[in-house]
Amino acid sequence: MSGFQINLNPLKEPLGFIKVLEWIASIFAFATCGGFKGQTEIQVSCPPTITENKTITATFGYPFRLNEASFQPPPGVNICDVNWKSYVLIGDYSSSAQFYVTFAVFVFLYCIAALLLYVGYTSLYLDSRKLPMIDFVVTLVATFLWLVSTSAWAKALTDIKIATGHNIVQELSPCKKKEILCYFGSVTSMGSLNVSVMEFRCVAQAGMQWHDLGTLQPPPPGFK
Repeated sequence: MSGFQINLNPLKEPLGFIKVLEWIASIFAFATCGGFKGQTEIQVSCPPTITENKTITATFGYPFRLNEASFQPPPGVNICDVNWKSYVLIGDYSSSAQFYVTFAVFVFLYCIAALLLYVGYTSLYLDSRKLPMIDFVVTLVATFLWLVSTSAWAKALTDIKIATGHNIVQELSPCKKKEILCYFGSVTSMGSLNVSVMEFRCVAQAGMQWHDLGTLQPPPPGFK
């Protein structure tokens, strides 16, 4: 068995370069999704008792169990004699979010192992018949599941935007009363989540095509 010897040439070839891109994309994916925190704000008033708008806030984040995110009024403030803490957002998207993040972590670990093999054991990889095939099969399966998890999370993200958007006002029963006026305030931007989904999907599709672009090639005769 060949010993560990650093050779950075594989990183200049499509196989190694795409693995680096996948590694970076996986970090961005589980960091942005797993660390996301957001909130939805609604302005509430009930004239003539309360003419000034008061803000109630529902805070949500990974794993996006929105049905556990209750609305919170300002501390010590009674808004329209309603227990706002008993009202929550709608939906549970934890399965899609956790699948997405868990698989991103798996891709992160697999890319580290693959890059270690490419860079440190280049001769072993080139001389073996099984390792390139195993690498190809694992990459193919992982990329397919990567696309599946990304598609599921993209759909969940769309639903999360709807559930935390202006439509939430229509779902709150106190806001349906004539004496209580509710207006949608704001929701935290989810631009970073959009970027992570698009980047993850694009890199995954590139990963499926790495075998068409070329694999690690042995050095020419006489090259050392």
